[in-house]
Amino acid sequence: MKMIHLFIGFLLIALIQIFVPSHMIWKQEDILKSGNAYKFKTMPIDPTDPFRGKYITLNYEMNSMTITDTNLTYGDKVRVYIEKDDNGFAKAVSLSKKPLDGQKDYVTAKITGNYKGVVNFELPFNRFYMEETKAKDAEVAYTKVNRDSLKQNVYAIVHVKNGQAVLKDVIIDGKPIQEYVEK
Repeated sequence: MKMIHLFIGFLLIALIQIFVPSHMIWKQEDILKSGNAYKFKTMPIDPTDPFRGKYITLNYEMNSMTITDTNLTYGDKVRVYIEKDDNGFAKAVSLSKKPLDGQKDYVTAKITGNYKGVVNFELPFNRFYMEETKAKDAEVAYTKVNRDSLKQNVYAIVHVKNGQAVLKDVIIDGKPIQEYVEK
């Protein structure tokens, strides 16, 4: 009898270990397939941190908004409602702690400052993981092209659905960053 209970317990734990990662993967894939794709303009980054692993750190131009709500403080979680501008890039149209009627796509962000009506926030998709052998070259290329003030051709493609966001790719000169690094 004890063996049956142990076996059933083992099966339940095994099923949970399979279900949880599978569910996480399914949610990400669902956002990529049925979410709205937005282009987010990026900005230059600080020098690399060797302790963070094999990814590129992304900073976005869309990182602040002027609003009249003075109740937002450092660390607050907010919804940044977005739309596409004339060039297809994401732009923030409103910011709120609570759901807003009539607004569609949003991403959650963390307030990093609020000074005289200008609210700064940090978007949650600021890391782009890559193949280990290409990550360093990609970060160097990303930084070099992004620091050229004449070019506005570095951006991230992010799919958004129901407040969830998945960073799909980073584009440099019209090419995915993996292809750009290989050239």
